[in-house]
Amino acid sequence: MVNSSSVKGRVVIGMSGGVDSSVSAWLLKQQGYEVIGLFMKNWEDDDDSEYCSSRQDWIDAASVADLLGIEIEAVNFAAEYKDRVFSEFLREYSAGRTPNPDVLCNAEIKFKAFLDHAMSLGAERIATGHYARVRSVETPEGLEFQLLKAFDASKDQSYFLHRLNQAQLSKTLFPLGEIPKSEVRKIALELGLPNAAKKDSTGICFIGERPFREFLNRYLPTQPGPIMTPDGKKVGKHHGLAFYTLGQRKGLGIGGVKGHQDADGTAQAWYTARKDLEKNVLYVVQGHDHPWLLQHGLAAQDASWVAGRPPAPGGYGAKTRYRQSDAGCRLESVENGRFTLAFEQPQWAVTPGQSAVLYDGDICLGGGIIT
Repeated sequence: MVNSSSVKGRVVIGMSGGVDSSVSAWLLKQQGYEVIGLFMKNWEDDDDSEYCSSRQDWIDAASVADLLGIEIEAVNFAAEYKDRVFSEFLREYSAGRTPNPDVLCNAEIKFKAFLDHAMSLGAERIATGHYARVRSVETPEGLEFQLLKAFDASKDQSYFLHRLNQAQLSKTLFPLGEIPKSEVRKIALELGLPNAAKKDSTGICFIGERPFREFLNRYLPTQPGPIMTPDGKKVGKHHGLAFYTLGQRKGLGIGGVKGHQDADGTAQAWYTARKDLEKNVLYVVQGHDHPWLLQHGLAAQDASWVAGRPPAPGGYGAKTRYRQSDAGCRLESVENGRFTLAFEQPQWAVTPGQSAVLYDGDICLGGGIIT
């Protein structure tokens, strides 16, 4: 069911109302594809609030589609999002871990529910405005699809996409993989896109920017408890372990507590260092380089490998958080969906629940959830 005027076939692109997906849609059209936009609505609980009004995003996406001369459809995946992503997100927070909803959202919504819907529209491929690349290579086993970092290292999003599999990558296009963000803005301005100056969205995938503790409060019970130092001194009271992440510096409410000082007499900053779930104690330490904040290795579970099989043990690069440069490491054991890494240099605030993602140069191999 491909438009006869289209040279390359039909592509359905996820359009969020942002500048990246808008420019991606234009690029695909320039390349000779028949392009259809799909706007995903995945959150409904308080969609009329100041933080998460998808109405404006839909208006922006529809305006861009109109300007580009492409069809656009809105689709509601709120039930799938709540079931597959948000419930897991809350489960992880309840267990004292800090999950990454964008990773789960990509695997379960953008490249599963969205991909299925796009195929039902007669699409041959799907596309998104992510900064990443896909490359196909011939191997002895046949054609293999690799996930690569974007050319613009400052915007690379392969970390969030590491759970994609061969079937998903074989049908995916990332038009922005070889373009710097500055060029994307420039194209948007030259085209006169209505959202050319719209700021990039941050915050929880599909839920938007909002006061985080207040938001989690609605869904998780608060269990206040003591904030303590490694030597057992109580220095404050926490609102519930779920609301804190390792390495967190702001929002601890203990700024006035005296302790270690630098040579010039200024007090060293406090950081969240550990959580004792059984005793409901939050441990804090002073100083960015406190030993409790540094890890020489990690264990991860629920591993997902892009090639469909784990890489061989050996030397790689790894990210334990987005926007971190690759840390040299050794992949030691890999079995039953679990693996361990040993780092060449100690890593700061390695956080259970976040993803450890493995790289071989520019190639994203996959990863797992830090335990």
